[in-house]
Amino acid sequence: MKFTSRLLILLALVMGIQAVSNAQTKAVLTATIKTPGALCDNCKKRIEAYVKPYDGIIEINVNYRKGETKVKYITDRINIEEIKAYIANVGYDADDVLASEDAYKRLPTTCKKAEDGGTHPKPKLVPAPQQ
Repeated sequence: MKFTSRLLILLALVMGIQAVSNAQTKAVLTATIKTPGALCDNCKKRIEAYVKPYDGIIEINVNYRKGETKVKYITDRINIEEIKAYIANVGYDADDVLASEDAYKRLPTTCKKAEDGGTHPKPKLVPAPQQ
């Protein structure tokens, strides 16, 4: 009798711990966002410094040579549309979300498009792979 009650208590305790640990598992996703206007190291630093502190962002890496940003985030704290909006609030286009006009005007001349009086290099067109 004594052994059985201890075994039941131990079993209940193990099941409780397992339930709590499963409840704390959060879905983490990695997304790639096209950021064609980010073409230099200053753009990279600006986007990463602005977006990284937001709750739910685990990692952000801007690849200005490819014109894309990879973001690793916790899905129950932030979503991809919010992340795109944050990038747009820095002054850069993010996929289908256009850059905030005010934020773009505040960018340094070195990070603005050439057609807007900036000294940003024109993005290189990558040829399509031959089939």
